[in-house]
Amino acid sequence: MRQFSIVTRINIALACIVTLAIGTMLASYWLSDKTDSDAHAVNVAGSLRMQSYRMAWLTQQQDEQNLQQAKAQFNESWQHPVFTRFMHNARIVAQFDAAKHHWQQLEPRLAQLSGQPAQIEVALAEQIQLLEQLVSYIQQDAEQKVRSFRTLQLVALLATVLLSAIVIYWLKVMVQQPLEALTQGAKRVAMGDFTHRLSVENNDELGTLAHSFNKMNDSIAYMYGNLEQRVEQQTEALQHTNTTLRFLYNTARRISEHVPEYVDFSKIVTELKTVVKLDDLELCLFTEAGDRPYMQLVPGDSENDPCAEQNCGDCLSQSENSGCSTHQYNYLLQRERKKYGVLVARLPEGQQLARWQQQLMASVADQLALALSLKSEEQQVRRLALMQERTVIARELHDSLAQALSYLKIQVTRLNKATQKEDKATIADVSAELKQGLDAAYRQLRELLTTFRLKVDGAGLLSALQTTVKQLTEQSDLQIRLDYQLTNVPLAPHEEIHLLQIIREASQNAVHHSQGSELKISLQHSKDGISLAVEDNGVGIPQAAEKLNHYGLAIMQERSKHLGGNIQIRAREEGGTGVYFSFAPEYLLQQQMA
Repeated sequence: MRQFSIVTRINIALACIVTLAIGTMLASYWLSDKTDSDAHAVNVAGSLRMQSYRMAWLTQQQDEQNLQQAKAQFNESWQHPVFTRFMHNARIVAQFDAAKHHWQQLEPRLAQLSGQPAQIEVALAEQIQLLEQLVSYIQQDAEQKVRSFRTLQLVALLATVLLSAIVIYWLKVMVQQPLEALTQGAKRVAMGDFTHRLSVENNDELGTLAHSFNKMNDSIAYMYGNLEQRVEQQTEALQHTNTTLRFLYNTARRISEHVPEYVDFSKIVTELKTVVKLDDLELCLFTEAGDRPYMQLVPGDSENDPCAEQNCGDCLSQSENSGCSTHQYNYLLQRERKKYGVLVARLPEGQQLARWQQQLMASVADQLALALSLKSEEQQVRRLALMQERTVIARELHDSLAQALSYLKIQVTRLNKATQKEDKATIADVSAELKQGLDAAYRQLRELLTTFRLKVDGAGLLSALQTTVKQLTEQSDLQIRLDYQLTNVPLAPHEEIHLLQIIREASQNAVHHSQGSELKISLQHSKDGISLAVEDNGVGIPQAAEKLNHYGLAIMQERSKHLGGNIQIRAREEGGTGVYFSFAPEYLLQQQMA
């Protein structure tokens, strides 16, 4: 279909208006030009009457000089060029010729009728009548031209008004209404209504714009619909991802908060069934050498044992995402080449797990394997701790009670020999030794019991030291001061235990043997490590102590070796005994290795 430009149409309308205006002005100019000398012609024609009377009068007066002059002027008036403008009007031309012909006939008669005024007046009356008729015709012609000019102006005005009305109506129909429709459509689109369509059928730019607007609206509606659908899909995917992440987070939190039990696994598998949107899930746990599950967890009220029935122990030797049957997925619970079980997902025929479902199942299997691995490692740590504690107990018994009992056994042998010899002096000495040895053994037994019961609870080392200071203060008259400067130092649990044991052993020695009045316990921190000082103002340790075990020095030496530190026990120059110990904690060693 041919397209007509709206600009071209507007140009045509303006050209028509301009053409009408120019034509009206040219016609008006032509008419005004035709009437330009009409008044002059009326005057000249009117002057012929006066000249006719003058000619008649001069003829009667027989004034030849003036008569010839008037006659020449009268002829010039008859030959005046103003009358040539009326050559197109036959009536005026005929009347002019009649008047001129009548004058030509009347002029000789005027000379003959000299002295006869009445006859001259009669002869002139017909000539004057002809001239008056000529003037009337010229006047009518001028009036006719004026009427034509007025008619032209009126027709031009009506044509201009009509053409303007047509142009205005055309502009309203072809321009204003389509523009209003486009504006309304744009507002509807701005409000989110993409179903609105324009019905502009013009074959111009506005029609093309309306057609393009409809196509644009269709495209936007299509894109908006797809965008809404994609947003819904992305929202659903984000919600599903959020649910999956929350489930994985809760699973990891359960594993990290406490030692996993089978009841926790049951909750995990039940939640997994909801998140992964599967009805048939099963968790089978195996021993390292077993081929049948010792624990089977099936969410729901199912009483079947598909894992046991199908002997899914074979699944432990199969790779991930392969099943005992066509529609079964197996995810091994494996960590560090150790297999703990299998997580089984079964689907109806013709269905497969989506990628996100497979990834989630694999992640859950890894977390469950981690939980079982942590449980196994924790049990192993407990066994090692128990064995280490038993070793410590055996060492402590050997270094204290075993030696004391050996000493008492020797004294009993001396007592038997003295009894056979009836050596009363020896018997009395041995009895004293036995009593002293038994007292020492009993004291060591109480110290060992206190040591074995000693622990650092959740309050930390400072709280344990404050409790120890309180107990020692109640047991003695010593004024005990504690200077603790390790508030910002992270200590490992075994470091806290050994430090507490060394401080307790040194403090008890001061309470039992120093005979002093003050005891100061100081723990300081520096860039080289941690330093401990236990100082009293008593009598001081002997230079050559014969019974070192009596002072528990061997116990403190042993514990200092466990911490990799150096301990010194010496007499102070100002009096009393000082126990000085320093070591580098684990966190400081890790910083130095980094």
